[in-house]
Amino acid sequence: MGPLRRKSASPLLGRGIFGEYSTTDNEIWSHQRALIRPSFVRAQVTDFSIFSHHVDQLIALIARHNYEVDLQQLFFRMFIGAYDLRAHQVLDSNSEYMFGESVGLMSENASESATEFHQALDYAQQGTILRLRLGNLMFTHRDKKFRQCCRTVHAYASRFVDQALEYRSKQQQQQQQATGGSQASEKGAAAKEEGTARQKYVFLNELAKDTDDPVLLRDQIVNMLLAARDTTAGLLAFTFFVLARRPDIWSKLRADVLDHYREPLTYEAIQEMTYLRYVLQETLRCFPPIATNSRMAHRDTVVPCGGGPDGRSPLFVKRGSVVTYSTFVMHRRREFFGSDADAFRPERWAPGEGLRPGWEYLPFNGGPRICPGQKFALAEASYTVARLLRAFEAIESRGLDPDEDPVPADGWREQLTLSLTLRDGVLCRLIPAAT
Repeated sequence: MGPLRRKSASPLLGRGIFGEYSTTDNEIWSHQRALIRPSFVRAQVTDFSIFSHHVDQLIALIARHNYEVDLQQLFFRMFIGAYDLRAHQVLDSNSEYMFGESVGLMSENASESATEFHQALDYAQQGTILRLRLGNLMFTHRDKKFRQCCRTVHAYASRFVDQALEYRSKQQQQQQQATGGSQASEKGAAAKEEGTARQKYVFLNELAKDTDDPVLLRDQIVNMLLAARDTTAGLLAFTFFVLARRPDIWSKLRADVLDHYREPLTYEAIQEMTYLRYVLQETLRCFPPIATNSRMAHRDTVVPCGGGPDGRSPLFVKRGSVVTYSTFVMHRRREFFGSDADAFRPERWAPGEGLRPGWEYLPFNGGPRICPGQKFALAEASYTVARLLRAFEAIESRGLDPDEDPVPADGWREQLTLSLTLRDGVLCRLIPAAT
């Protein structure tokens, strides 16, 4: 990744793991990645105690809208809250994980500041991708609203950073007081340890243990919030976009979910839902969150193929060259996924099909820069799908009127910002299950 990407992203992402440090200093980048890795250990991935509340709110919100909704919009709102810096359900679910409290976007009475934050984040993200597309013409991007939205996002996140630093200061004072008294009893120490174990994991508080730089902390949580929200919300949006148009897949998937569902829904129960796994894998193949990506060569190198008339000869890549590739296209190549590669067919992932993809299947990238939160995203997506298919017995597409707003033959138009989404959302009607 090169300086153009750094320059295009820095107004929003700053020094975060996907911003400036992702392109400059490998040692700093590696350290930052090590900091976020504990957020995605198995104990965090398999714990739905926080997330379940946000799915409850989602189901209730669908009912309040008389079961006719744009699910994509709701998923993005949901994912800015559970990550409370895990990110927007990830804003509502992710903000709770990351900041320690939900920003409340799934509430009917969401605060003005939370709504403003959500809108500013979306606009700033769109501006960032536009700057990236402009490349060397980035200087022509003179959008005052973009800059203001970046400031709004930073100001909102900084509120939580201040709280985290205050929490860190109090913890340090308590530790000093505890170590200062030479007669501290074992009983008191045990009680303190038990209290600590009961504390809710908050991503931002953990980051603050490593640094007290408020700007770096702010940049990190904004980076993580975007990554967590867009990956999971986009995956869910495309999944339900397909399900609304494929009643055969909906019926088979719902049967799989109901066969293995138990209350409360656990990670172990989800692991038994094999068809659910196939559906999500196929969604990631057909609609990868990062549809295109690029890398810059830090030194002269040779890649094993891509050169020659047939593209099968070695290819020299000069230092400083930017190589761009399309995951979207690669995932639909017939030599990798069969003659029906353009079709949505979850059964292709069954063991008997013999499909064992390697580097030709990269929904979460690969190598050292593979997405550290992929298991977390899949766990949240699986949980959400299972809960919704239990709550609703059917789904009907409520697409746009083709006479008023024509769409392509396959029924969707892309919106490509930092991730792939549906330009027209997922308009549908959900039929509640009989109780």
